[in-house]
Amino acid sequence: MSLKKQTLGEFIIENQSSFKYSSGELSSLLNSIRLAAKVVNHEVNKAGLVDIIGAAGDTNIQGEDQQKLDVYANEKFIQTLTKRNIVCGIASEEEDDYITINSQDEQHQNKYVVLIDPLDGSSNIDVNVSVGTIFSIYRRVTPIGTPVQLEDFLQKGNQQVAAGYVVYGTSTMLVYTTGDGVNGFTLNPAIGSFYLSHPDMQFPEDGSIYSVNEGNYVHFPQGVKNYIKYCQQEEGDRPYTSRYIGSLVSDFHRNMIKGGIYMYPETSKNPKGKLRLLYECNPMAFLAEQANGKASDGFTRILDLEPTELHQRAPLICGSKNMVEKAEEFMKNA
Repeated sequence: MSLKKQTLGEFIIENQSSFKYSSGELSSLLNSIRLAAKVVNHEVNKAGLVDIIGAAGDTNIQGEDQQKLDVYANEKFIQTLTKRNIVCGIASEEEDDYITINSQDEQHQNKYVVLIDPLDGSSNIDVNVSVGTIFSIYRRVTPIGTPVQLEDFLQKGNQQVAAGYVVYGTSTMLVYTTGDGVNGFTLNPAIGSFYLSHPDMQFPEDGSIYSVNEGNYVHFPQGVKNYIKYCQQEEGDRPYTSRYIGSLVSDFHRNMIKGGIYMYPETSKNPKGKLRLLYECNPMAFLAEQANGKASDGFTRILDLEPTELHQRAPLICGSKNMVEKAEEFMKNA
C-alpha cells in the first residue's frame, strides 16, 4: 500500500520550525505564490487554444517584446501577492520600477519583499516548450511602518530568506528553499494540489551535461571558449552532452536532477551578462547552493555580488559543483 503523499501546505506547516522568522508569514507568502502559479499554469496549458500567445505589442524595461502570457503572469502574481497582508513591495522583471504595497491597516507593517520573473523563457511560449516562474524573497531592511524603499530590493543574494521556481512542463512543479535544503512539489491537476515528489533535491557533484547557447560562441570570453572545448574533448567521461532549452528554469531543473552545468556568460555584445541578478541569478544561486551545487559569475560567488540597480545584469555559471569549479579554473587561467 502506498503512503499518502504530503501536500505543499502540509510540508510548509511541518517544517516551519526550520524557518528563523514567523512561520505564519512565510506560509501565507508561499501559499499566495502557489495559488498564482496554479492560475498561470492553467493559462499556460491552454495557451494554444486561445488568443493569449504571441506578442502583446509592448516592450518591457529590458527592451524585449512582451508576450501576452508574460503580461498575464505578471498581473496574476502581483494581484495575488498584493491581496495577502504580508508583502510590502514587489519588483518584477516586467515592471520599470518596484511596487509599494501598504498593509491592511495602512501603517506599512508588512515585512517581506518579493522579486519575480513571472514567465522565464517566454520566447518558447509559441512553440510549446517549457517555461517557468522564478521568485526571490527578502525581509525588508528599512523600518517597519514606513513605505518600502529601493534598498529593500537591492540586497545581496546571501540575504534571501526563500527562493524558488515553478516549471510549467509535462508536469507542473514548484521547487523552493528557505535555506534548509531544496524540495520539489508536483501539481496534481485533477485536484489542484501540489504534492511532495522530489524531497531533498541535490545536484550530483559531477555531471555530463553542459548547457550554453553555443550560437554565441564567437562572442564568449576566452575562458568560456576553452571550457566548452574541454567539454567536447574525447577523454575519460567526456565529451559531455550538450543540452540547451533556452529557458533558465528548464535547463537548471534538468541539470539539478541529472547533473550538469548551465552557463550564460558575458559576451562582447553584453559585457555585463544578460540574465538579471535580482530576478534570475540570485534565486537560482540560492537554490544551487542549497542543493549541493555552486553558482558564480566565473570569478565571484553570485550570492556575494552587490546589487546597484533593480534590473542589473550579471553573468551566471551554475550547477554541479565540480563542473562549475572546472569552468572557473578555465576562466581564471585564460
